[in-house]
Amino acid sequence: MARVRCITEMGMGVDVHGRDATKAAKRAVSDAIRHSSLGFVRLFGKTAHDMFVDVVIGVPNPEGVDTSAVAKELPYGTVTVKAVKGGLEIPAESGGDAILIAQCGRDREPRRQQVMRW
Repeated sequence: MARVRCITEMGMGVDVHGRDATKAAKRAVSDAIRHSSLGFVRLFGKTAHDMFVDVVIGVPNPEGVDTSAVAKELPYGTVTVKAVKGGLEIPAESGGDAILIAQCGRDREPRRQQVMRW
């Protein structure tokens, strides 16, 4: 059965010093989940653990994101994390450091039970 998007959340995370894409990505995920409560999953006879959670992180250097570490920021569901080119890097005036901004978008869908017929 096809999955159906039930909620989309967005967040932003920043690493002010160090250009740490994983740190910024984790903060973006944290920002996204702090603004919602998903009581509707009970309507499907499910719990939050039954969801699929697909995360897309936009950062200037997607290869620098530890997607496993980012996935651990999500307390529920079957989580997938994909890092893509995006976000923003603001160089310091001296050129030695930069502010790295990551953007997060995530979709959540409850798992549906498959009906088997004999």
